[in-house]
Amino acid sequence: MPKIIRDLLFFKDRPISSAVTIGNFDGVHKGHQRLLLLLKDESRSKDLSSVVITFDPHPLKVLTGNPPLSITPLEQKIDLLASFSPDYILILHFDKKFANLEPEDFVKTYLVDLLSSKVVIVGHDYRFGKGGRGDFELLKRLGQRYGFEVKRIDPVTVKGEIVSSTKIRKLVQEGEIEKVRDFLGRFYEVRGVVVQGQKRGGPLLGVPTANLKLIDELYPKVGVYAVFVIVEGTRFLGVANVGFNPTFGKNPISVEAHIFDFSKDIYGKKIRVQFVKRLRDEKKFPDIESLKKQIFLDIQRAKEELKKIL
Repeated sequence: MPKIIRDLLFFKDRPISSAVTIGNFDGVHKGHQRLLLLLKDESRSKDLSSVVITFDPHPLKVLTGNPPLSITPLEQKIDLLASFSPDYILILHFDKKFANLEPEDFVKTYLVDLLSSKVVIVGHDYRFGKGGRGDFELLKRLGQRYGFEVKRIDPVTVKGEIVSSTKIRKLVQEGEIEKVRDFLGRFYEVRGVVVQGQKRGGPLLGVPTANLKLIDELYPKVGVYAVFVIVEGTRFLGVANVGFNPTFGKNPISVEAHIFDFSKDIYGKKIRVQFVKRLRDEKKFPDIESLKKQIFLDIQRAKEELKKIL
């Protein structure tokens, strides 16, 4: 497991020399994965410690006050970064003081003095320092001055489209879940704690649901989805509704998952819902019986779709 450094005051066991990659890594998508795999290769071949630098909060929250919705909240992002086995994950607190660092000051303070970097790996559009004035060419010149090599990866494309966090957010909000999977290399998921709902699923409809108090900010377009549900490390098949339950009047948006062949009490537990395929739009039904009939059709179709990929 990597060492997770959230506060530099506790960063005592520093690398003697390192290979470093830097970014927001929101989504840890296929472009980010290319960086992380190159980091692993470079650190192993040159006998360097591997370091991933990321930021919290999102820089745009500080710079504009209007950050994008997170594809992967911080804890999920850390889990995904850790799966690539770096030696360190360094989470730098992004505030106005940090934002005002001149590009060379950032390089000298963090890459040279703190991490003794020998290799620095960045994405094709990487910018750094005050006003985003630092670019690849400046980083190369600073590398020559301070003794580290700089590598840049080209954009990663899937089916002719460049993979980016911005594109993935848009696809999630449009319900294009299968395309999102192509870009992430995994199912898009949300995490949340199971809370008491309106008690309509089991008693009224005969289909008990796990109602989520979401940790995530970004959720798919309103509708019904075939899903996998991860409960305490075990994967179950299910169907989920993202929406407002219009048949029952005005309601806040919610994510409710019906887990197939499952009867455990999971109130208060954190679960993960992985979206596999969008089945239909949410709609208002004229009566409870019509809704029940549709729910059982949704369950049958979800089972068929999930079995295709098991």
